[in-house]
Amino acid sequence: MGIYDYPNLMDGGSVTAPRVAFYNRTGDWDIENHGVAPDYEVELTPKEWASGRDPQLEKAVALVMETLKKNPLPVAKRPAFPNYHRQPEEGVPAAGHSAAGRKK
Repeated sequence: MGIYDYPNLMDGGSVTAPRVAFYNRTGDWDIENHGVAPDYEVELTPKEWASGRDPQLEKAVALVMETLKKNPLPVAKRPAFPNYHRQPEEGVPAAGHSAAGRKK
């Protein structure tokens, strides 16, 4: 299902309508009138919502944290800091220095 290319209204609002859809390998329209089935079903009660809790988000965070414990992200090794004060090559004066090696 897709929504795109709809002009804004004079008052700054907008109107949208579905324009595209797709079908699956069995030849049936997919994600039409039923949405995507969740991997984990978590009930969100009105009481939890009213109290500011979001058990669906809490479950998602718990699953991510559990996955990270089982598969920790690699830690990149910090490289050595670059040396921007290297001596110039023999016979090539550094920027801002004369051939004799003194500052201009």
